[in-house]
Amino acid sequence: MIGITLTADQIRSAPPEVRRWIEHQVLAGLGLGPEEASPAPPALPVPGAHLVACSADDAGKILAQIQGVLPAVNVFFEFGRPGIALGQPPVMMFRLIDILHHTRLQNVGQVMASLEMINKALIDARKDPSARFCGFDHEGHCLIAPETQRAIASVWQSVIAKQHGVAEGEAA
Repeated sequence: MIGITLTADQIRSAPPEVRRWIEHQVLAGLGLGPEEASPAPPALPVPGAHLVACSADDAGKILAQIQGVLPAVNVFFEFGRPGIALGQPPVMMFRLIDILHHTRLQNVGQVMASLEMINKALIDARKDPSARFCGFDHEGHCLIAPETQRAIASVWQSVIAKQHGVAEGEAA
């Protein structure tokens, strides 16, 4: 076995395919690679499906539908974090592996199941079978509309404010 040490600058300046290979090797070494994840059933493309921008009202309706399933709620609120804006029109990009890490789920399959539940809740809330909360790319990223990220952050703030109000009410 041969070991190689790379600096952060060397990794940052490496071509994208090399960075992906390094990420794959690290994740596999930690037991978090795709081969360790229970496979999620492949999502069948829905004709006419489209990514929608959720309002705070939509986000509240989604939360109301999934609130009994803690993993889905945790995944949902991950999208309230700042993401990376890409493209024109812009979309917010979140790495599935980061969502997995932050939510402490066991594998990416569980993250995907939660995302499917969130997508279904949006379809029910909008009464639009073609509406999608999120999309995916081929590099393990989940994509949402920037308005959706802001709406989820707003709902999160409301939940925290409500909790704070309850705590203050109990202390009085």
